[in-house]
Amino acid sequence: KKKINNTKKKNSVIWRKRRRVLAVTYCCFSPRHDLHNVGPSTPQKQPACPGTGGQLIGAQSRACTEPLMAVSTMDSESTRTPQPRAGLKKGGSSLLPAGVLGARLGPQGKHYVCGSMAAFTNILVTFPIQKVLFRQQLHGVLVTEAVQQLQRDGLRNLYRGLLPPLLQKSTTVAIMFGLYEDFSRVLHGHACGSGVPELVTRSFAAALAGTAEATLTPFERVQTLLQDHRHHERFNNTAHTFRTLLTEYGIRECYRGLVPILLRNGPSNVLFFGLRGPIKELLPEATNKVGHLVNDFVCGGVLGAALGIMFYPLNVVKSRAQSQVGGAFQPCRKVLLTVWRERGGSVAMLFRGAHLNYHRSLLSWGIINATYELLLKLL
Repeated sequence: KKKINNTKKKNSVIWRKRRRVLAVTYCCFSPRHDLHNVGPSTPQKQPACPGTGGQLIGAQSRACTEPLMAVSTMDSESTRTPQPRAGLKKGGSSLLPAGVLGARLGPQGKHYVCGSMAAFTNILVTFPIQKVLFRQQLHGVLVTEAVQQLQRDGLRNLYRGLLPPLLQKSTTVAIMFGLYEDFSRVLHGHACGSGVPELVTRSFAAALAGTAEATLTPFERVQTLLQDHRHHERFNNTAHTFRTLLTEYGIRECYRGLVPILLRNGPSNVLFFGLRGPIKELLPEATNKVGHLVNDFVCGGVLGAALGIMFYPLNVVKSRAQSQVGGAFQPCRKVLLTVWRERGGSVAMLFRGAHLNYHRSLLSWGIINATYELLLKLL
């Protein structure tokens, strides 16, 4: 009887040890972590592994009690710093965990989304200023006369033509930032080890992105026609303008003014992306989020204003060419000479409206750059 009892005790001890090992293994490797119930800032306290008497031993205890971590590959900073995949709860229903939107967009996709949202914000704020500027470019009038024209048109027509620039700018800025990052990555990968400087590959990537933006010229074309008061009776809205151009003149008419747009986009992109970093380094070092936001606004605004003045004559040529409907396509040089003669061969008349363009670009590109960088950090 004693031998039988001793054998039973030994077997009982062995089975308890086995159950404890199985419990620890289950605790550490079973997908029992409920990410949707974890708070946004503090992870839930993990219960002790069953079968261990409330105590955990060694490396197994640490693996069991540490919260589940997920390393984001969105950028170099996030790859070095793992972040908890915390879920958000609101109104009793679980929302997407923090960082999931950025993860779903991918390392490159977020550049397109941030650029588009930044441009959308900018257009809503600066569209009335752009309309005054357009009247000056087209007719060579003073800012007071341009404002009076808009007053005569009425408040109802103030945001007439908003949809084309909203669609066009949201898409072009998304392409500008997104394709620049994509082209930079691809070109740098091919040029790696060949001795080509990174400045060259990034400049070429910026020029390619600017050229790709020109595919959306029809939006600028329609915007010009809707903003020109001489066409108010002929074109009703964006859809009607597109339909009229396509049915009566064909797709080629939608790309009138393409050459000045190509001459503007490529070089301006190269300068913007090439100087954005050095200019920001010259600004006072930011110590908080507001400081970074201000620096991004100043950096983008100064660059945009300078480039707006530099390429202003090309915008004048574009506006004049796109205000025409039908007829022969005039070369860019011929359109510029026509405007030059009409304005008495005066540089001041050619640049009429440039001061307003400077302030609009300062505000527009400040908003775009600051919003883009802010959304990039949030995603």
